[in-house]
Amino acid sequence: MAADAYGAHTALLVVDIQNDFADPAGSLYVPGGEEVVDLANREIERALAAGAKVAYSQDWHPPETPHFAAHGGVWPHHCVRGTWGAAFHPRLTLAGEVVQKGGGGEDGYSAFTVRDPVSGHERPTRLLTVLRSGGVTDVAIVGLALDYCVHDSALDAIRLGLRTTLIEEGTRPVELQPGDGERAMKRITAAGAQIR
Repeated sequence: MAADAYGAHTALLVVDIQNDFADPAGSLYVPGGEEVVDLANREIERALAAGAKVAYSQDWHPPETPHFAAHGGVWPHHCVRGTWGAAFHPRLTLAGEVVQKGGGGEDGYSAFTVRDPVSGHERPTRLLTVLRSGGVTDVAIVGLALDYCVHDSALDAIRLGLRTTLIEEGTRPVELQPGDGERAMKRITAAGAQIR
């Protein structure tokens, strides 16, 4: 797709714009995450007006999982299914299919795949099936966080043969280490994504 174009074979993928990431009170708040909500809504409106699809990923973890620091992982409890933190940000426009990830306790960094945090076994989510059934060949991506779920979703989209555009102003990094966001952008670009 042209870097600024939506059409019938395009999907806007909205990654994890949930309270725990996008609200300053969230348990894994991404600095500036609340700013992404309105940017995402603008893209959703543009996509729908052009006849494109919109799909959403949603972290949906059980209360206990090796993904969380309390159970051997690296992250604080976040996006526990059915909680306020797991809900989409209240200002986010919902206008498409929602694909939940991590519900079985897996690492759900990519919207396209989940990985067992112990065995490393990967399996697909429903997302590619949803997109292919809608005739989608191109994806544009917004959401949180740039250096984890957006990064992994973009790389998976490219690996799966989807022409991929990252909307740079529609994402923010969590930056566990300084520079993680910049490094993620470089990897996404090197893999073949367009940056808008």
